[in-house]
Amino acid sequence: MKSLVLLAVLSVCSVITGSAAAETWNMPTPFADATFNVRNIVQFAQDVAKSTDGALTIRVHSGGSLFAGDDIKNAVRSRQAPIGEFILSQLSNEDAAFGLDSLPFLATSYGQAKRLWRAQKPAIRELLAKQGLMPLFSVPWPPQGLFAKRKITHTDDMKGLRLRVYNTALEQFATLIGSAPVQVWSGDVAQAFASGQVEAMFTNPGSGSQVSARSFVNYYSPINAWLPKDIIVVNKRSFQRLPKDVQAAVLKAAARAEARGWQMSRKELFEKTKVLAESGMVIYEPSDDLRIGLEAVGRKMLEAWQATASDAAMAILNAYRQKSR
Repeated sequence: MKSLVLLAVLSVCSVITGSAAAETWNMPTPFADATFNVRNIVQFAQDVAKSTDGALTIRVHSGGSLFAGDDIKNAVRSRQAPIGEFILSQLSNEDAAFGLDSLPFLATSYGQAKRLWRAQKPAIRELLAKQGLMPLFSVPWPPQGLFAKRKITHTDDMKGLRLRVYNTALEQFATLIGSAPVQVWSGDVAQAFASGQVEAMFTNPGSGSQVSARSFVNYYSPINAWLPKDIIVVNKRSFQRLPKDVQAAVLKAAARAEARGWQMSRKELFEKTKVLAESGMVIYEPSDDLRIGLEAVGRKMLEAWQATASDAAMAILNAYRQKSR
């Protein structure tokens, strides 16, 4: 009888110990469930739970429901959330190294975007480490095109146009082409167009489809101006508190998520461009005049960027240019 009692006590203790060892992380993202990148991080979370036998559960909170996009980085830094996703270029005010992927016409294809990320990654890791953060993986959005209520064939057509912006680089771009920049987050785009707050926007076909762009604009031109990236970061102290085998499982799942996310982004570009065409959107190739004018603005922005860039940022640019030759 004593042996049975002891066995029962040990079993209860084992269950309690196992429960205490299991951990749940809340993961905020500003994007909606239907976006490919949120689907990707949900798969990442499922991979982590499976490969750790439930030792680590990641709950994804989409659509800015836990923290607004601007607040996610600091929430992870302060351990209000151990892990989170946000647009990398929104940190460009901290260091120019964070904003290279949003410089117009620097990297305009998936191949160039991949080379840029390889050049960026070491510096980004070092910069984030100073804030107690660690990057897990990064995935690009499809190339940015121009959605507008009317056909745009020259940069002069954009003068005075109320243009939706979402970071400082795009705000600068809008100002240089003579447009009026208006800060609007993705969840408010439809309302901004409906109210006349904005008349045009740079975004990718997937985001255009997500916000039902056809209901408020008629024209889309695949300019492929840049491929902005999202980044998933983790609080280093929270990560280091995990058992070594769980840490290894998270890193493996992150590597798979990055590779999968890049493929999902390519697929998104193809499928959602088709959706736009089927919805009645007029899709037209950018004219030579428009492309030449926009690329000239991109060069001005790069020159201004170089004048104030940190050593780390310049090292990234030089490494990217070497890889591109």
